[in-house]
Amino acid sequence: MAEYDKKELIKAAIEVRKNAYAPYSGFYVGAALLAESGKVYTGANVENCSFPVGTCAERSAFAAAISSGERKFTAVCIVGEKNNNPLLGADYCMPCGMCRQFMTEFCDKDFEIISAKNEEDYKVSRLGDLMPGAFMLFAGF
Repeated sequence: MAEYDKKELIKAAIEVRKNAYAPYSGFYVGAALLAESGKVYTGANVENCSFPVGTCAERSAFAAAISSGERKFTAVCIVGEKNNNPLLGADYCMPCGMCRQFMTEFCDKDFEIISAKNEEDYKVSRLGDLMPGAFMLFAGF
């Protein structure tokens, strides 16, 4: 896997989290997705009163990248915060099961998932560890 600047990806996720729309849960999430091309795509969660019509930040970032023609990805960073209030503190935000399955469509088992509280405090997981035995029709996950 190519080297990349994790802190820059974390900064991008923190910045886009400000755009999240989360009036129901109060849990604001930002995601920054690094394509193999080197371009970073961002997304924020968008809730809807008719659950589960909303979209997670990770899938929002993937949709932006895929709509721009990208198909190969290196890593995603996810940051979440309750009520968008730094005083309440952030915690490690992992992708939900739906997002994990979505990622297997476009990413291999070594795809990195960074869950960050801030630029200095983060954890890195691999998709294959978070999604063992993923449902796949055609890809070689």
